[in-house]
Amino acid sequence: MSTLAFSMLQFLLLIICSLNSFSFAQKQPFLQCLSTSQIQKGQLANITYTPKSPNYPFVLDAYIRNSRFNTSRTTKPTIILTPWLENQVQAIVTCAKKSGTLLKIRSGGHDYEGLSYTSRTPFVILDMFNLRSIDINIGHQTAWVQAGATLGELYYNIWKKSKVHAFPAGVCPTLGVGGHFSGGGYGTMIRKYGLSVDNVVDAKIVDANGRILDRKGMGEDVFWAIRGGGGASFGVILAYKINLVRIPPLVTVFRVSKTLEENATNLVYQWQHIADKLDNNLFTRAYLHPVPGKKKGEFTASASFIAMFLGDANKLVAIMNKNFPELGLKKQDCKEITWIKSVLFWAQYPDGTPETALLNRKPPFASAFKMKSDYVKTPIPRNGLQGVMGMVAKSRTLELMFNAYGGKMSEIPETETAFPHRAGNIYKIQYLLYWNEAGAAVEKQNINVMRNLYNYMTPYVSKNPRESFLNYRDIDIGRSDNGPNAYNQAKVYGVKYFKNNFDRLVKVKTKFDPENFFQNEQSIPPLRNL
Repeated sequence: MSTLAFSMLQFLLLIICSLNSFSFAQKQPFLQCLSTSQIQKGQLANITYTPKSPNYPFVLDAYIRNSRFNTSRTTKPTIILTPWLENQVQAIVTCAKKSGTLLKIRSGGHDYEGLSYTSRTPFVILDMFNLRSIDINIGHQTAWVQAGATLGELYYNIWKKSKVHAFPAGVCPTLGVGGHFSGGGYGTMIRKYGLSVDNVVDAKIVDANGRILDRKGMGEDVFWAIRGGGGASFGVILAYKINLVRIPPLVTVFRVSKTLEENATNLVYQWQHIADKLDNNLFTRAYLHPVPGKKKGEFTASASFIAMFLGDANKLVAIMNKNFPELGLKKQDCKEITWIKSVLFWAQYPDGTPETALLNRKPPFASAFKMKSDYVKTPIPRNGLQGVMGMVAKSRTLELMFNAYGGKMSEIPETETAFPHRAGNIYKIQYLLYWNEAGAAVEKQNINVMRNLYNYMTPYVSKNPRESFLNYRDIDIGRSDNGPNAYNQAKVYGVKYFKNNFDRLVKVKTKFDPENFFQNEQSIPPLRNL
């Protein structure tokens, strides 16, 4: 045996002995394949973490955003792989498929149901956080962004290059680009420029055969699918090429809050009638949340109206007072700031926070949570809103965000990308409930509170199907075991996430990944008989 072969065998045995979740026979093929792949031996050692590796807990926990899925009851990955080179991703995919290893792909870890880093069966995590390069070309007004970059890093790098360019994406700076973009990507410039995916012009993906394909190589059907259909059903997204958008040197924001006692319910009712009809440069959100009442130990509900306007304060006040005079907006309620400062504002950083805060990958807090989503097509009546506000106050924990639609979103056909929720929606609802207490009983109690609110909202939201937003993952609406009945199982949640685009996604999946290598509990299945 050569010295090189002997060294590789030693390395393989070291990795194998450190694992305690698979039998030797189960795990040997994957590791043996990796040890003989194009990944250099030294590189493989540096990107491989097993439960016995000293840094395994740190690497696993670093991108778990929901503590519900970080308990002693949670199944942990047998291996975490953290590639920093594209050819390493190719080798990992090739060896995982060859050995029948279930691969979960994690970029920012913000999957609300933890599907990118949990499973009921043994699995390996392909963690993308080292693939985070951002290459901006201001002359062409484009950028290539790797999937492991965060939105905060993207925003910061754009700002360093130009003060009059931006990108329409989410308000949470720690979101990973890979998952956020592939599910649609929703932010404060949605009414002016649409979703993130509406501004994506190319991509690079590793398919189930380990090939790196760009838009031309993958074909228009796959490129369509990974813009709103969830990349993890089709391959490993390496990077997206995006078009940057133009913004003024200064934008205007405001936040005005009113409690139940200050006529909050009626203000929300009135807001519904104008939210989707305002100037396309203006995005508004109505945020319903509990606040302490006047008496000790008492809680009430508040509605905060938050806005982002691509223009100056005088024009914003004029627009609001013409269309929503009930709010009584004044110029002193507004702040004229740079776009990058508006990112910090929406992320709820204190005034004076430096732009470098956007480079922090760790969220300011980590707790357990449950979230859901809905779409509203006709205004909720006052009595319906009164019930919602009452539930918010009584719970002391429930929150709802009403995010305005209209504008550009009403101009783009629902078949343009895989994301279908376009014209006809007044606003999207995000339901949120956080808690810090541990234990299965507490979790069950809080989830039931959320489900009761969701059930209450049934008469007031979209129907046939009751639509949901993929980026606000909700396992309650359906689950697939990826077995023989996968299509029928997936259709339950698929039509809610994708409406009539679901069957096209299935056809794309059937051609691109017919063996269903890329899968999770809410993935797109292939049709077995095609």
